[in-house]
Amino acid sequence: MKAQLLTMSTPDGPFTIIARDGAVLASGWTAVPGELTGQIHPDLLPAEYGAVTELGCISAAVEEFYAGNPGPAMDVPVLQKSGPFRGHAWDVLRTVAPGHPVTYTEYAELSGNVKAVRAAASACAFNAAALFVPCHRVIRTDGSLGGFRWGLPIKESLLARESRAAAA
Repeated sequence: MKAQLLTMSTPDGPFTIIARDGAVLASGWTAVPGELTGQIHPDLLPAEYGAVTELGCISAAVEEFYAGNPGPAMDVPVLQKSGPFRGHAWDVLRTVAPGHPVTYTEYAELSGNVKAVRAAASACAFNAAALFVPCHRVIRTDGSLGGFRWGLPIKESLLARESRAAAA
């Protein structure tokens, strides 16, 4: 089945989304689709892509996020595939409140195994659907940002934007 491809302009730079059947397969702050396809599970990887000018509720959620309303992005369907812990951990990320980041240890505990801090960090690292599965909301225990595939300046910007929205 053919997937849809959209690159949007955001204050943090180009944001590209690969979607199929109304669900996000991959997304991130890049204008190069090839930087996203490696994160899509082989069983879900589309053979063809078609560029579109909008993706309905998906692109609307990105616009809402940057307008100060991060909530709609959590309602966008996401299609990712992995093992049971990682799949559950991705679902848990979508429950972390904007403006209230959690530490990797807290994230592991929320995901059901307080000792699985490395597995929780791995779930963040292998998350293909940035923004819609908000791995940017996980930080180190000392309060530092930790890593982020799309760069720490973008992670910092996203967290600051969500903090302002939560305070409003």
